[in-house]
Amino acid sequence: MMQNSRQENKFSRRRFFPLLGGSLIVPFFGIGQNEHPSDSDPNADYDTLLKPDGTIVKVKSKVIKESKVINKNVSNTSMLKWLKGKF
Repeated sequence: MMQNSRQENKFSRRRFFPLLGGSLIVPFFGIGQNEHPSDSDPNADYDTLLKPDGTIVKVKSKVIKESKVINKNVSNTSMLKWLKGKF
């Protein structure tokens, strides 16, 4: 009688915890890592640009060439007014 009840209860803690522990270790093995090469090209040309908050950022030249230009010729005084408004 005792063996019948044990065989019916196949989902026990002794079987559940090793499965749970094994499933938590799987990400550390690197299974399913991204095999695609990254977009970063070591030979890419970068340009430095000024953001509206005054910080300098490096941007790929390719992105600048493909971007939409709003004001091409900005005077120095308008640039200074724009920068003073941001600080």
